Amino acid sequence: MKTTETSAPGPTESGMSVSKTGGPAAAPPKEKKEGTVLNAFSHGVLIIWAFMVVMPLLWAVMTSFKDDSSIFGSPWSLPDKLHFDNWSRAWTEANMSDYFLNTILVVGGSLIGTLVLGSMAAYVLARFDFPGNRFIYYLFIGGMSFPIMLALVPLFYVVNNMGLLNTIHGLILVYIAYSLPFTVFFLTAFFRTLPTSVAEAAFVDGASHSRTFFQIMVPMAKPGLISVGIFNFLGQWNQYMLPTVLNTDPDKRVLTQGLVQLAVSQGYKGDWSGLFAGLVMAMLPVLAAYIIFQRQVVQGLTAGALK
Repeated sequence: MKTTETSAPGPTESGMSVSKTGGPAAAPPKEKKEGTVLNAFSHGVLIIWAFMVVMPLLWAVMTSFKDDSSIFGSPWSLPDKLHFDNWSRAWTEANMSDYFLNTILVVGGSLIGTLVLGSMAAYVLARFDFPGNRFIYYLFIGGMSFPIMLALVPLFYVVNNMGLLNTIHGLILVYIAYSLPFTVFFLTAFFRTLPTSVAEAAFVDGASHSRTFFQIMVPMAKPGLISVGIFNFLGQWNQYMLPTVLNTDPDKRVLTQGLVQLAVSQGYKGDWSGLFAGLVMAMLPVLAAYIIFQRQVVQGLTAGALK
């Protein structure tokens, strides 16, 4: 006489429980419903946030191609005609070309100096143990909490006594000094995530510390360098307080000073179309830099969590 064996309900390969009859048991729909609601809520918040960020940028670009009467008469409508003369007028008559050149010199020099000095300091603090290592590291961390407003008056006298007031290289040195704390803090954590076996192999092959750093560690730290470079570029490009105090020479003004001067010098005339054109000119390099290096920025920010 044959007997039939019945198996107890258990999980299948897909994770569903099987009943005595062999059919899959119904999964509770509550978790799926809660996940759908959460995803819909998060996507809705992201859409609202993107709308709040993108709309002012698009409105500024659209307004830069209007004339003054259209800006006040129909501020939300599309321009009936593209007034490219707004851009040419802002570039030539408002001296935006000179402001752009000064800003490129200041930001370019300070960015290179910040990345070179900050990466070397961060590499030493992250890979070598020596007396005072943590103390120096915490000094850099403390520099991040020091506000610029408290240092403006003594900084003015220090720069003036050094003969660097109203100079491009003086402004570059100040930018480097205020960008180093965050750069060292960011890159120290990044260098700690890099594997040590490659550097040890280079030392075994006879490479010096400088050669190992510049030829091996710096290429490996490229995502972190690009990420911190973008952050420093944003802060230095939009810096207004430091150049206003340390750079009063009209011929050496940077872009932020030029935009303020363009708005103030109009008086009751109000060349708003030229002002919006100059504003868009100032935004384009920042947007272009982030669009080009956005993948590297994400890789640099998530490298510590992935390794």
